[in-house]
Amino acid sequence: MELSTVKDAFEQQLSTVKDTFERVAKKQKLSSSKSQEVIDQVSHEIEQALANIKSVQGPMSPVDQKSILTELKDRLNAISPLSQLEGSLKELNIDLSKYPKVLEKTFNPDISKSYRNFDFDFHIVNQIIRSHFYRQGLFDLGDCLIHEAGEPEATALRSQFLELHKILDAIKVKNLEPALKWASTNREKLQLNGSNLELKIHHLQFAEILKGGNRAAALNYARKFLSPFASLHMKEIQKLIVCICWMGKLESNPHSMLLAPTHWVKLSEELTWDFCNLVGQSYGNPLSLTIAAGIEGLPTLLKLANVMAAKRQEWQAMKQLPVPVELGKEYQFHSIFVCPVSREQGSEDNPPMLMPCLHVLCKQSITKMSKGSSRTFKCPYCPTQVSFAQCRQLYF
Repeated sequence: MELSTVKDAFEQQLSTVKDTFERVAKKQKLSSSKSQEVIDQVSHEIEQALANIKSVQGPMSPVDQKSILTELKDRLNAISPLSQLEGSLKELNIDLSKYPKVLEKTFNPDISKSYRNFDFDFHIVNQIIRSHFYRQGLFDLGDCLIHEAGEPEATALRSQFLELHKILDAIKVKNLEPALKWASTNREKLQLNGSNLELKIHHLQFAEILKGGNRAAALNYARKFLSPFASLHMKEIQKLIVCICWMGKLESNPHSMLLAPTHWVKLSEELTWDFCNLVGQSYGNPLSLTIAAGIEGLPTLLKLANVMAAKRQEWQAMKQLPVPVELGKEYQFHSIFVCPVSREQGSEDNPPMLMPCLHVLCKQSITKMSKGSSRTFKCPYCPTQVSFAQCRQLYF
């Protein structure tokens, strides 16, 4: 899912380049066509003048020659080739001048300008990369990284994702037994999470029996495995049972969407979601999400770095970005509080605090306004007098 997010962001950038290129190509074709049209007009008039000269019987007087050339000049002036070419070439040059800017913006040759020196915890980075390999089913690579980096083994994590990929590999060949076994084992936990994954697996198994054309087997399967879900999912089960009547012509079934092959893809996605949820892992891949967020935020950071360089301000010395880096909702996992007084982002050392008047400030601002918690102070947004002891920490 996250890799597709990165792919989509990159494809969107390439789409912008493609659209700009196609616009330039279209203008170039129009300009070329217009140029050829003007050349043909001028050529026609010259050939006509030459024909007129050749058509004169006997010697031609200077007066006749001048008359023909004057007429040619007037016709060329009427055509006005330079004026006709100037308009189309001007439009072409405008789009041509924009194209390098789009390329530079999309494929900036020096993204290192946005880099800042940070003290990375390489152990965490190694763990994130190892987790990425395990999530992708690349267990040999994950094991190799752990060995070469000297990191401790993550036996539990490896075994969890190994089990997941065995189930997913079986689903790819339409073998639902491992998935059914896992869902049955974790039935109570799945129900507590509001998941009907087990029913969806039986749904697909039932659909395969229908496609096989065995009516008796389909009825027996429905009685044994679908009926236990009837109390909560009666409508869906009724639609599945109706499909039995259409065996042999399932494509004409009014509920044929229940038998669509897309359900196999959806099952893999939902099973992965439920599996990660039960084992305490995020569904989103941390490494892919980080890269995707970096791609989205990079243009803003590059622009900021260029502006600061022009103003001769030190990019590396900044402790806080002067502008927000807007990211999509898919990258927002926790609420962020920015103190309206200090303009600083809340943190573990400086958490948001709720005052009796229900206004919120960061702890450091309240401490400063209360003179080290020794006196009351007036809320900056209402007349309420507040003491430090009355404030309560907020948890997002």
